[in-house]
Amino acid sequence: MNLVIDVGNTLVKLAIFDQDQLLESTSSSSANALKHVKTLFETYPKLTNGIISSTAQVPEDLKKELTLQLNLVEFTHQSKVNFKNNYATPETLGLDRIALVAAASEVYPNANVLVIDAGSCITYDFLDKTNTYQGGAISPGLQMRFKAMYTFTEKLPLITKPWQNTFFIGKSTHDAMQIGVFKSVCYEIDGYIEDYLADYEDLTVVLTGGDYNLLSASIKNSIFATSNFLLKGLNKILQLNSN
Repeated sequence: MNLVIDVGNTLVKLAIFDQDQLLESTSSSSANALKHVKTLFETYPKLTNGIISSTAQVPEDLKKELTLQLNLVEFTHQSKVNFKNNYATPETLGLDRIALVAAASEVYPNANVLVIDAGSCITYDFLDKTNTYQGGAISPGLQMRFKAMYTFTEKLPLITKPWQNTFFIGKSTHDAMQIGVFKSVCYEIDGYIEDYLADYEDLTVVLTGGDYNLLSASIKNSIFATSNFLLKGLNKILQLNSN
């Protein structure tokens, strides 16, 4: 059994896999991650392999516990992956993006796949049907756009809770900011999908990330929305790199 851990900027995501089957996924603050891991070890005594991926500093106590309990793989740019990487600067490609492409290769083999990860930033990553990663795009996420308006103006408020709305005319500054950010992200995502569809009619689109649930119902194009896509990719990379 495998323990998959993704240490992000705000949360630590954890998942248990039995081969390719996801048994459980949860999340924790960095301060409580070690407690959650110990609970998982008690619940799943057959855990033998693990992988940790990080875009932030990994707590030392967490890393020590994982090293003691598991055959631990630390995900790096040198780790084996299940696709050909055609990115011009592979050493700068985010590990989270690599894991998402690994999931696309595993879940949708021999397909043209666009993976959209709606988190702190919105990333667009394209894997073609020859199993070659071709690159993508990065833009600000919902919260980053709200923070930018607050930071670079004197009077606009800071909005911390984006909400889905169906109207497009704001009757207050608060509503106008909500609509402006939310609609612009939806239009952006649909625009990117349309660009790819112009060249790849058989395109499969996956929407994931922290804001996927908020956005999925407002995307006009056909998509597959999922919350655990990155964790599936990390599990595949663990399988490829376990001793």
